[in-house]
Amino acid sequence: MTILRQFDELLVSSRPGQPPGTPRAMRESSVRCLGPHGLHRMAYTEWGDPANPRVLLCVHGLTRNGRDFDVLANALADDYRVVCPDIVGRGQSDRLPIPDDYALPVYANDVMTLIARLGVDSVHWLGTSMGGLIGMLLSSLPGSPITRLVLNDVGPAIALEALQRIGEYLGRAPDFADLAEAEAYVRVVCAPFGDLTDAQWRYMTVVGTRPKPEGGYEMNYDRAIAVPYQKAFLEAKEISLWPMYDAIRCPTLVLRGAQSDILAHETAAEMTTRGPKAKLVEVQGVGHAPMFLNEWQVRIVQDFLLAGEG
Repeated sequence: MTILRQFDELLVSSRPGQPPGTPRAMRESSVRCLGPHGLHRMAYTEWGDPANPRVLLCVHGLTRNGRDFDVLANALADDYRVVCPDIVGRGQSDRLPIPDDYALPVYANDVMTLIARLGVDSVHWLGTSMGGLIGMLLSSLPGSPITRLVLNDVGPAIALEALQRIGEYLGRAPDFADLAEAEAYVRVVCAPFGDLTDAQWRYMTVVGTRPKPEGGYEMNYDRAIAVPYQKAFLEAKEISLWPMYDAIRCPTLVLRGAQSDILAHETAAEMTTRGPKAKLVEVQGVGHAPMFLNEWQVRIVQDFLLAGEG
């Protein structure tokens, strides 16, 4: 029997306004976090037995949210309590009044608050892009709760040209009259996700957008996240986090989209010889980044995470 439910079952629309394929076992909650300028609420979804001490945190990319991991979470829910936060400013989480607070230290503090809420001492971590950077930061610290780490198409050196590509659309997404219009946009800006089916593109659109009160749809993130992004990356001469990566000691898997412009093959290869000496798997037919919408991509993660207890 396949480790995934039939994908068309996951993508069958339920009640109006509900993303297609909303898993029956999914639970929604939130935790209150302390930021530089006050408190904010971070939403998260979770699957599996809430008493399972084995926790997998799945943390999304820059403009996405925790619902990206629905398919993977359903596949791994028998083995893990799978928890997928919406990093603040995305998804169902609060928007911050001060744009400069959208930064890795705030995100890391929020996730540590979430881990405390979950009541566990250690977690496994899967981070896509920005989620991988947060995981790298926490994994590099003494006493880190992360005991097994998956970095999805991100590493300690990031191509500036790719950051500029993302900066061209970040925070500039238009409003959409309907989901069809939104999907056309998502297919363009997210083309590096690879050759997805029509159902998968619709799924990525529905979980990546939200209805506007006055009608229509918008991307489901705060456009203000572009402000600190531009300050941090678009004027940078070089992005190098090798000292952080070299401090990681837990078993690490690096997934790289074979056509990625974020994580160069040379950087990924060097990650296998430095720091945690990661295992590297390159995913053919994908750029930035693999999205775990099919069985074989999920299987790569599952096999690594369950290969040993951390």
